[in-house]
Amino acid sequence: MAMPADPEIDAVPLRAAMVDALSQDDALADPAWRAAVEAVPRHRFVPGFYLPAGERDELGLTTWEPVTAELDYGRWLATAYSDTTLITQLDGDEPDWRAPVLRHGGAPTSSSTLPSLVVRMWSDAEVSEGHTVLEIGTGTGYSTALACERLDPGDVTSIEIDPRRLEAAADALYGCGYTPTLAVADGLYGYWPEARFDRVVAACSFRAVPPALLAQTRPGGKVLLTLSGWLYGYARVLLTVAGDGTAEGALLPGTVSFMSARAHVAPVFGNPAHWAAGLPDEPRSARHGPGRLAAATEEAFHLRFIAQCAVPDTQMVTVDEVVYLIDVVSGSAATLTPSGGEWHVREGGPVRLWERVESILDAFDAAGRPRPETFTLCVRDEGQHLGHPKMPGLLLPGTAPL
Repeated sequence: MAMPADPEIDAVPLRAAMVDALSQDDALADPAWRAAVEAVPRHRFVPGFYLPAGERDELGLTTWEPVTAELDYGRWLATAYSDTTLITQLDGDEPDWRAPVLRHGGAPTSSSTLPSLVVRMWSDAEVSEGHTVLEIGTGTGYSTALACERLDPGDVTSIEIDPRRLEAAADALYGCGYTPTLAVADGLYGYWPEARFDRVVAACSFRAVPPALLAQTRPGGKVLLTLSGWLYGYARVLLTVAGDGTAEGALLPGTVSFMSARAHVAPVFGNPAHWAAGLPDEPRSARHGPGRLAAATEEAFHLRFIAQCAVPDTQMVTVDEVVYLIDVVSGSAATLTPSGGEWHVREGGPVRLWERVESILDAFDAAGRPRPETFTLCVRDEGQHLGHPKMPGLLLPGTAPL
């Protein structure tokens, strides 16, 4: 289909419709953020993206269809103004959107986050006029553009670990007249040349709070980030940084996930059967089955985050109804096998993985199954401690014991 002479004209009603829809969902309660969404042309930041096809291929892999203005102008522009996360990169391979190809399988490694979540992140971080801001994860640059609309662009710094992603984002940002500070940098270490910041907002997830981000935040400033782990549990936290560099804040409600910082991606672990081969032959009956962690519920989402604090290096995978827990750091493993309406557990290695998970589930139930916002994260030199009045303290992965 031939492109119209000026796609900017066709974008206007679509952008207005998106703003109206977000407003009806209370995503644009702040008039200043509504004005930003009204002003930023999202389509300029997504010249191409992938959408999953309706069915998987013959190998069971997701088929990713490229969408560009040249391939399907109407679909491209309409989708750009939907409240949808648009996948822009798979497995770290930067696409050539002039000649994109169908992809089979692959893990998303960059995206344009759905607009409602972008605004939610900026709002939850309590960003307002006069603040200096560090954004971690420029991605396509769309969220950076929204910040530039709300703030003085000279007060906005955005970093991205992938130089090709940043180059494309910079072209789009500068082409739209936005002039933030942009840099290729690893979000684990922030960006010292522009520090200190009033707000730090991360569009990727970390296993624990990077100390550099606290050190680069002014006393009284706030850091908003998503915490994740290898059990794919997530939690968001808004930390207030004290003058001594410590920080504290409550977990935020809701179920939000972001791609992991690339240094924090779970390692590959090989063949689960190899891990199971060395486990004891005699199983025990499980007090809790894996369904409490695997369910598609908000509580399971929360439970996975709490559980991975107890088994921080553990991954979980299901093969032919058998659930495997694998810890590549300690060499520990466990299997859960369904049998007669219950689960049988076999465990081996220095850490009894499922036993630890069961202890957390017991404590969670005894505490009345507390919601995320009742937990507080305290970051000190001694460690990163997740606390609740009715549950024993938990440590985030990679932090020293209290």
